[in-house]
Amino acid sequence: MTFEVALWMYPVLFAGAFVAGWIDAIAGGGGMVTVPLLLAIGVPPPMVLGTNKFQASFGSFTAARHFVRSGVVSLPDALPGILWTFVGSAAGTIAVQQVDPAALNVIIPFLLLAIAVLMLVSPDLGSAVQRARMSRMTFSVLFGLVLGAYDGFFGPGVGSFWAIAFVLALGFDLRKATGYTKVMNFTSNIISFIVFAVGGYVLWLPGIVMAAGQITGARLGSGMVVKRGTKFIRPVFITIVILTTLKLLSSRLL
Repeated sequence: MTFEVALWMYPVLFAGAFVAGWIDAIAGGGGMVTVPLLLAIGVPPPMVLGTNKFQASFGSFTAARHFVRSGVVSLPDALPGILWTFVGSAAGTIAVQQVDPAALNVIIPFLLLAIAVLMLVSPDLGSAVQRARMSRMTFSVLFGLVLGAYDGFFGPGVGSFWAIAFVLALGFDLRKATGYTKVMNFTSNIISFIVFAVGGYVLWLPGIVMAAGQITGARLGSGMVVKRGTKFIRPVFITIVILTTLKLLSSRLL
């Protein structure tokens, strides 16, 4: 499968990926920018998914690396989640090439809306570290498989699901939850990208241009999270969740 991208589109792709990288590093939801952008310039849907995973891998890696280097994330603690997310993402990515994920459009917007409502009615949720309600291994297996598969299969809102899972199940504050979310996002992104690349569903040059934008935006966004903490993350997180919900609902209606 081939597709030619006009030269004038490359600055637009870079700018869109920059915005997506910044959003993703703070609250997730960067695909809400890049997927419609790729579709708008006429990229075939299978190549949209592959190219999006390719460029998103650079943004999630940049953000994850910054959170690890800043001490927000401990890689040994994250390793079980990485391994189970790896398995789930591979299964989901293979599945999406076999079946239509449109059915998920029915339930996902309402789950995201529930997250937004929960954050709005619980102003202290994620503001400080709390007692864990689940063991780390149980959490890693359950959410690694489920959210890894979801990200490989469909994806919208997965960063929000990861963040709220870390807050509710492991008692993380939003700053720490955001850091660990990026590590899991990178895992699922890179596995999905590899599967799509093997199938020939990646536009390499546009993807590289977008990767540069992702790296720049993710570095800026993750730095803001580390410096400003939960008070900065919370309003951005809620806004992105609501916008993602509206985008998915509008896709069903149009």
